[in-house]
Amino acid sequence: MTEKKADSRILRAEHLKAGYAHRVIVDDVSFDLYPGEIVTLIGPNGAGKSTLLKSIIRQLPVFSGTVYLEGESMARMKDSCIAEKMSMVMTQRLHPEYMTCRDVAATGRYPYTGRLGILSEEDWGIVDEALQMMHADIVANQDFTKVSDGQRQRVMLARALCQQPAVLILDEPTSFLDMRFKLDILSGIRKMARERKLAVLMSLHEVDLARKVSDQILCIQNGKAVRSGTPEEIFAGNYIQKLYGVEEKCFDSRLGMMNLPADAGDPAVFVICGGGTGIGTFYALQRKNIPFAAGVLYENDIDYAVASSVAGTVVSARAFYPVPEDCLEAAKKLIDKSEKCLCTLTGFGPYNEVNRILKEYARKTGKLQEQKE
Repeated sequence: MTEKKADSRILRAEHLKAGYAHRVIVDDVSFDLYPGEIVTLIGPNGAGKSTLLKSIIRQLPVFSGTVYLEGESMARMKDSCIAEKMSMVMTQRLHPEYMTCRDVAATGRYPYTGRLGILSEEDWGIVDEALQMMHADIVANQDFTKVSDGQRQRVMLARALCQQPAVLILDEPTSFLDMRFKLDILSGIRKMARERKLAVLMSLHEVDLARKVSDQILCIQNGKAVRSGTPEEIFAGNYIQKLYGVEEKCFDSRLGMMNLPADAGDPAVFVICGGGTGIGTFYALQRKNIPFAAGVLYENDIDYAVASSVAGTVVSARAFYPVPEDCLEAAKKLIDKSEKCLCTLTGFGPYNEVNRILKEYARKTGKLQEQKE
């Protein structure tokens, strides 16, 4: 990776303090944003993420501190100058009357059209290119108020791109969207950042997606920037669980996966599994509030990652090593104590021979509940 140079920063906040009326919401926040980089704000609801973004785009007053855009204090810049360099898509819903999606996107060209707001042929070409880039061209001629939330969000992003900004500010761009639209929009943002050297500052509730799309993550808690770094740094260990105030087992930092806590009580079911075959059974048992144990699982198995969160007990072995005899005996004892045993594996090889032995043991003791083919 190339080292960042301070003079290449396109957006910089220094000791920013902002809020509503006389109430401070954001206090002493500083960060840098570089061309082609995506910086994502994460943190609990009410932490101050949206307030921070609104103060940067001057929707809210800054009590103290400074925001610099291309090295110039934004407090001294005209709105028209800012509009040529920065665009934003906030959570507020637009309700334009009698405007097509293309018309709405075209309003992004107004900083360049002069007082009359008349778009040239070149302007319309930029509008159509932005719509195509965000895959919103299919609804270009439809009434903006009558398309889906996901399509509106695409149009609003196209509108922001029409400004041809150097900086794009996004407040929860994936809110209210289904899986397909979330992935499409974030993929589009990632592509624009890389290809156009567009600097993106956004907030996201989906921490798993923040990990995948961001270059840097800024953690906001109680109005303060409590930690920043690469996704690998932020998601190491149990920091995310502490940030959101959840039990360590309820979030797997490696997979970015949330899980409900395990049911209390002695295991009523023992699940013989591996290679991802047990996950569906884990969740089925959890929905019925049935405590269970699982094993024998290697510690690099995806079933182990999930079972560590949702199972009461997991019998595990080190990856790439033979399974110790005491693991087999521990699993047998759990089968003896359980009401029944389920096996989600359909085949056994040299590396899960221990689970074949367990299945036979469960059958001989009358605990095995045969799965329907």
